[in-house]
Amino acid sequence: MIIGTRGSMLALAQAEIVAGRLRSAGIKTEIRTISTSGDVITDHPLHKLPGIGVFVREIDEHSLGGEIDIAVHSMKDIPTIRPEKLVTAAILKRDPPCDVLITRDGTRLADMPAGAVIGTSSMRRIAQMKRFRSDLEIADLRGNINTRMRKLRDGVYDGIMLAEAGLVRLGWDIGFERLDPDRFIPSANQGTIAVVTLRDSEAEEVVRTLDHRQTRIETEIERIVIGVLGGGCSIPIGAFAEMAGGAGDADCDVDEVRVRAEVLSMDGRRYVRVDETIPVDGYAMHAHRVGDALAAEGGDALVKEAETST
Repeated sequence: MIIGTRGSMLALAQAEIVAGRLRSAGIKTEIRTISTSGDVITDHPLHKLPGIGVFVREIDEHSLGGEIDIAVHSMKDIPTIRPEKLVTAAILKRDPPCDVLITRDGTRLADMPAGAVIGTSSMRRIAQMKRFRSDLEIADLRGNINTRMRKLRDGVYDGIMLAEAGLVRLGWDIGFERLDPDRFIPSANQGTIAVVTLRDSEAEEVVRTLDHRQTRIETEIERIVIGVLGGGCSIPIGAFAEMAGGAGDADCDVDEVRVRAEVLSMDGRRYVRVDETIPVDGYAMHAHRVGDALAAEGGDALVKEAETST
């Protein structure tokens, strides 16, 4: 089966994880790299790129055209509205979902001097960092993970914000500070790998065996919550659903999920958030209710404000 993916080191590592699991099941695989808008246009912040799903839509086209059997994505990159003929056949067990801060000299966030430059391209991370340390300077950070690390070493930034999951998948043993998910609620689906196929295809049937039930429930809750509010990468919004005890086994018997979600103003000075425990039974209905509550408490107004300012 042909696996389609972006060509970055991290994307290829994710595709190889999927390929390895399929090979273990006796399935022969071939990895094919596909260039996307998000990879080609690197001189603009992500939230200013045209359209949605800038790391996904070209790969979707290859899936729909039958040029690849399987597509591997970071699930947080996948838009909430999808082509009808495509299905997320598997969501792999979640890797660590938190943001991390990497600094040149190991300085922790609380100890960084005023005016230190922090690199990130995420509107959510920008707003959350401004809320926590308004005295720091935030600068746009694009490029693959190697490019970002090089810019840090070269002194372009004093620190950079990344997803911990990427470091884990690459096997990089470098020092970092894990940021508290209560202060820095992660992006919805951060830390998860999604495997997309054509609906009702042989590939879907094969890939279904890789699905991790607990992670699927958590990520679906997060997507429902942010889907209620709408908006894309231009919106400072985070959502994190976590079953009791954290990421467990596919057959875990946990009946509650803690849901943290927030929407922030662009400058981080204003925000609304929810922190609620909901039952697994009927989780979709409860997730819609959480999203509605977040919108009603001011999240909807902050989303509209962000959309008009970008």
